[in-house]
Amino acid sequence: MHMRPASSKLPLFVFEALGSLACGFYGNYVFFLFRDRYGFGDLGNLGVAALMGLVIALASWKGGKFAQRRGCVRAMYCGLSGMILALTVGAFFPQLPVQFAVLVVWAASQFMVWPALESLVTEGESGSGRAHLVGIYSVVWAACSALSYFFGGSLFERLGSGSIFWLPPLIHVLQVFVLLGIARGLTERPMPVPLDPPPETVSLVAERGPCPRSFQRMAWIANPFACVAAFTLLAMIPGLALKMGLSTPMAGLFGSIWFFARLAAFIVMWQWPGWHYRFRWLLAGYILLIMGFVTVLTADGLLWLGLGQVAFGLGVGSLYYASLFYSMDVGEARAEQGGIHEALMGAGNFIGPGVGALSLVIAPHSPHVGVWSVSGLLAIGLALLVGNRLKGGGARLETHHSNP
Repeated sequence: MHMRPASSKLPLFVFEALGSLACGFYGNYVFFLFRDRYGFGDLGNLGVAALMGLVIALASWKGGKFAQRRGCVRAMYCGLSGMILALTVGAFFPQLPVQFAVLVVWAASQFMVWPALESLVTEGESGSGRAHLVGIYSVVWAACSALSYFFGGSLFERLGSGSIFWLPPLIHVLQVFVLLGIARGLTERPMPVPLDPPPETVSLVAERGPCPRSFQRMAWIANPFACVAAFTLLAMIPGLALKMGLSTPMAGLFGSIWFFARLAAFIVMWQWPGWHYRFRWLLAGYILLIMGFVTVLTADGLLWLGLGQVAFGLGVGSLYYASLFYSMDVGEARAEQGGIHEALMGAGNFIGPGVGALSLVIAPHSPHVGVWSVSGLLAIGLALLVGNRLKGGGARLETHHSNP
């Protein structure tokens, strides 16, 4: 799929911004809906998060393949239609089983969109141009996601909990009109799936680190574990807010700190290419992730809650950005690789809350049992990351467009 030379990619970022605002409002505040309307605590919301993660993992993988073979615009239309339909049904049928079905269809539909969009943003670009566009994509998404959480609590309280069912579909309708304009600037055709990266993509340089594929693999290991932590945190924030006496608007304002820290990480990594194909930056991000996660969910005051969120957001941001960058920078089947990137995130979204919920079932009276069980998972991820680095340390390849 190729953008005509005269076309701008600005409409893609407008589409992305609208989608991030809409999906962030429903995806984050549905946990408050389950808390307030159905009485869900940490256990219930962790179960909801695990269900959503499982759907995301499957839908992203299939969605990336669909976009690669049938066209990105078609995949995006399908995803938008599914989200609009699901949320509209949710507005009229409050029964709990229906709400679970709405969540499943919404999550599956959403991840028909993102892999296709990631591919379109980088399609036809190479080298520094691709890295620049990945940076813009990440900053737009993170900024709108942060704003959605920051203002979402006030919207949720003032407009009512039902607003998560009618406000996002209105935004999705706007996305449909933007997509119509995008489609006119594209020549649709199924994109071939190359068996091997083109020979000009890599060159032998004896002094440098592991090959690009190794970094892609390490980022694909690290990012799901970042999602293990992030989705567990999102599911537990409503309960944490109750314990600290925070209203829903205050939870939105204060709980958005890590979103803005993630945005800061994206901006730094976008503007400074010195982290490209450098293992120490992956490792530093992972250590910040663990430190921030434990601090946030064991904090007994707002100061430590805020400081923990800063570390957590920087860690999550660095690992997500690395995964997306390497997914788009290595190889040519970008819609499919974007689907793998999102699917691995979904796997993390399933495993983290799932382990947290299981630990609460096994030891319901143990303080912070969910936190420590998920932290154990993160430690396993750290061992896998370091082990993969040691295993792949012998390969000495570098891309032409990696950091000088």
